[in-house]
Amino acid sequence: MTRKPVLFVLTGCTAVGKTEIALQWAERHGAEIVSCDSLLFYRGMDIGTAKPTREELGRVPHHLIDVCAPAEPMDIARYVELARAAVEGVVARGRPVLVTGGSGFYLKAFFGPVVDNVAVPADVRERVAALEAEAALAELHRLNPGGLEGLDTANPRRVTRALERCLASGRTFVELRAAFLAQPGPFADFDVRLVELVRDRDDLNERIARRVEQMLAAGLVAEVQALLLQGIESNASAAGAIGYREVIACLTGKAETAELAATISRNTRALVKKQLTWFRTQLPEHRRLPAAKVDVATLFAG
Repeated sequence: MTRKPVLFVLTGCTAVGKTEIALQWAERHGAEIVSCDSLLFYRGMDIGTAKPTREELGRVPHHLIDVCAPAEPMDIARYVELARAAVEGVVARGRPVLVTGGSGFYLKAFFGPVVDNVAVPADVRERVAALEAEAALAELHRLNPGGLEGLDTANPRRVTRALERCLASGRTFVELRAAFLAQPGPFADFDVRLVELVRDRDDLNERIARRVEQMLAAGLVAEVQALLLQGIESNASAAGAIGYREVIACLTGKAETAELAATISRNTRALVKKQLTWFRTQLPEHRRLPAAKVDVATLFAG
């Protein structure tokens, strides 16, 4: 029986210290890195994303960094296509693959299905888009008398997506969900090994505060000014990212500049709390290692 190729995945919350540890492990093993960070896709979003520096990128080959203009949206289907091509290329070169990043939905692509096969016609999208949130949810309930188990009905985007697919397929949400979960994931033909880096909360909070100060000192405001000229506001995912949305608010007179650092730090801490919950509830069982004491030599051992 042919053994599956191995895919190494290193994750952890924002500011935990993934970049340097990933670089050290990749250098040690001759690996290439495939990014799983939803903001590193965008060219020009460097300071606010703590994107690896030119020197760091030169240490190890990286993939899926700077693949989009800031106004160009990225979605999970495109990510899977790009990530699959990158991984296959690295494997073909006979080198190990290290996936690293902390963006939950993209990360999930390595452990199960993330894209369904339901084609939604334009007229259905238009019909659903014309509905108010309450009307969309009411219509979804009408089409699903057996219930909506597994759907976050408080999330308008998920309600919209579910309604579109129910209308397009003529099937209930429960039927669609069962069919979706029965699909193999995009990387089901790999042996995926996952490690999560963790830190003490006080240590993490200090790192967040220090990183925000460094970003502002390095020119985050000027970076955002340049991105505004490139149309970043037309891309909700990029413009709404922590660090960028707060600076945009200041530049447009909606927030006080004096509170900028404190606001970014507070919002980053809130993001970290959500990430940690997501890692705990959405990822398969995995090793959790202290970033401050991790031994790179044995990172994926065991």
